[in-house]
Order: sequence, then C-alpha cells, then structure tokens
Amino acid sequence: MSPRRNRPRGGENPTDRASEPGDRYGGVQRTESWQGEEWCVRHVAGASAVGKRYRCPGCDQEIPSGTPHVVAWPEYGGVEDRRHWHKACWNAKDRRTSRVQRSRNAPRY
Repeated sequence: MSPRRNRPRGGENPTDRASEPGDRYGGVQRTESWQGEEWCVRHVAGASAVGKRYRCPGCDQEIPSGTPHVVAWPEYGGVEDRRHWHKACWNAKDRRTSRVQRSRNAPRY
C-alpha cells in the first residue's frame, strides 16, 4: 500500500491559497451589527490553538482547545477586544441577559 498524499491533486499551488482572506485562521471574516456597533466575526476551526482555552462571554463556560467557535470583536477595537464565543451563544446573543452572574472566585478570562 502506498502512503497517503498530503498535497492537492489539482494544479493549484499551495502558496496561492495562503493569500486568500480568512484561510490563515480557518474562516471567512464578515461584519455584523450588534448593540449599535459593527462587529467583525470570524468562524475558526480551533485546531491551531492547541492547549489554549477561552471563556465564552455568552454562557460563561470554557471553550476547550480544538473546538470550532466564533471570534468577534468591535470593528474599531484592538486585539484585546477579541472575544471567543460558542457558535450557538453568538447566534443567541440577542436573547440572552446583558449580565452574566459569576461566583466570587470564578476567573474573569
């Protein structure tokens, strides 16, 4: 049995794909309106952040490493404004309460 091929069979050059927007992080970026602001939203596969865990602001639960999720930030915000959401939590953000109650010793990340 011959080994599996890891390169595309077509005439596509792998360096050509790297220049497409969104390919580097696993998703296509788009803009959505929420709470009177424009938000940049990107769906990510989660495979590139091995060992990293994020806390979803929608449900206050941890997003384990390797889990597909959504990254959202205000259009004119910086890197520190990015938030990682579960896809279902991002879709339900308008139906959730505005404040999530945490216990006293819960981390704020």
